[in-house]
Amino acid sequence: MKKIALALAAVAGLAATGAQAQDYPNRPITMIVPFAAGGPTDVVARIVTDHMSRTLGQQIVIENVAGAGGTTGITRGAQAQPDGYTIMMGHMGTHGAAPALYPNLKYDPTKDFAPIGLAAGTPILIVAKKDFPAKDLKEFVAYMKSNASKVNQAHAGVGSVSHSTGILFDSIISAKPTLVAYRGTGPALNDLMSGTVDFMTDQIVNVAPQIQGGNIKAYAIATPERSPALPDVPTTKEAGLGDYQVSAWNAVFAPKGTPPDIVKKLNDALVKSLDDENTKKRLLELGGVLPSAAERTPEGLQKLVESEVARWTPVLKAAGASAE
Repeated sequence: MKKIALALAAVAGLAATGAQAQDYPNRPITMIVPFAAGGPTDVVARIVTDHMSRTLGQQIVIENVAGAGGTTGITRGAQAQPDGYTIMMGHMGTHGAAPALYPNLKYDPTKDFAPIGLAAGTPILIVAKKDFPAKDLKEFVAYMKSNASKVNQAHAGVGSVSHSTGILFDSIISAKPTLVAYRGTGPALNDLMSGTVDFMTDQIVNVAPQIQGGNIKAYAIATPERSPALPDVPTTKEAGLGDYQVSAWNAVFAPKGTPPDIVKKLNDALVKSLDDENTKKRLLELGGVLPSAAERTPEGLQKLVESEVARWTPVLKAAGASAE
């Protein structure tokens, strides 16, 4: 009798889950953005969820949970009920670099999530103070190799995109400049514009206006194609450093165990959002890169996360980088 009761309970549970998925969503959804409002990840999240909300018929409420390089908010999201009512906007740092930087990380990016899909890529640029002597990337790399100890490299704190992508750049060119940490991209960029520091690597969303205004110098963009937002800036391949290819992507995740039917509904809403002309226009104006059809799938995102963890772990560990 006990076995029969357990079997019936299991069947009832499956039926309830199926009914829940069929009825989903019947109340607002919370999206955790693990950074402060106004930053690149927050901006992408608000653009994408605007259209997703209309498709799902329920509001997606953004909750900014900043701290520890984005891992505080992602930890909260990973531990939420897997019912589709709490989702997350993760990125290269939270789901790629974090395992190497945080030895006591409370989640595994490759195992503790139900991936929904890639939302956008935000290309990385190599930028310097406007009067840096090198006229192009080849001269800049040569200068770095000869004078690395005299060069100051700014970043927005350990675990930030500018920190991780900067370390990758230094590793590829085999240089060790002096790293200067800031509490965010804002103050780092201000010191770059004033000439207090020499260079940094950062997302197009943050640096494009200053490049366009002539306040800083751009050497290259680390993507296969030039950005429509900065058409005069060459790619790293064009500029002679094709090995440096990196993008600070943003992607939607749900907690592990979220029912497949709910994952599908969320993915469908994301895909429709990315196909919307207004959404595309807003993302492209920021310099964002729209993901391909394959990258928008849960399977494509899972492969991306696995490849990013494998890519960043040896680079950051070799550099001795740690946030703890």
